[in-house]
Amino acid sequence: MCMECFEKLPKFIFAGKEYMRWQDNKRCCVGFSVMPDIRNKQINKCVMSKEEIKQAKKKPLYLANDIDVYLRDKSTGLEYTFTINKGYDYDGASINRFLWRIIGSKENIEYKVASLIHDVLCENHILVGNDRYFADRVFESLLEVADVGAFRRWLMFHSVDNFQKFCGWGK
Repeated sequence: MCMECFEKLPKFIFAGKEYMRWQDNKRCCVGFSVMPDIRNKQINKCVMSKEEIKQAKKKPLYLANDIDVYLRDKSTGLEYTFTINKGYDYDGASINRFLWRIIGSKENIEYKVASLIHDVLCENHILVGNDRYFADRVFESLLEVADVGAFRRWLMFHSVDNFQKFCGWGK
């Protein structure tokens, strides 16, 4: 999304902070204080150690600005806010390579914001009151606003939801 488009988003105030309404559907509302500036890490083997290159490949994306995030669960009425600090690095959407032809690669532009928020929530369960299902619904809603098609969105939601059920969230 360009800065002009971000500025056109409706604004709202919560707890004294202004947010732009990024997504608002029947399940949740998502707001950001500023547009997330997500960038890809650049690898240069002339100046980076093998370990640094390995880490950059493992988590190729990073946030270049601080953002405040607002989430509202419309089924419970609960509201959550948190800050993601500049420099936060993450792996993008965790998609197995053999599914890239169907879903796309983990660094697809449509997945960057959704996977940023979902990764933060998966690493910090308390931010949404340990509600795994809500975190997955936020992911799905952010994929929807990024214009990810219904089938790919359904497939990605159920993949992360089932992964979290069986081996992720509670461990």
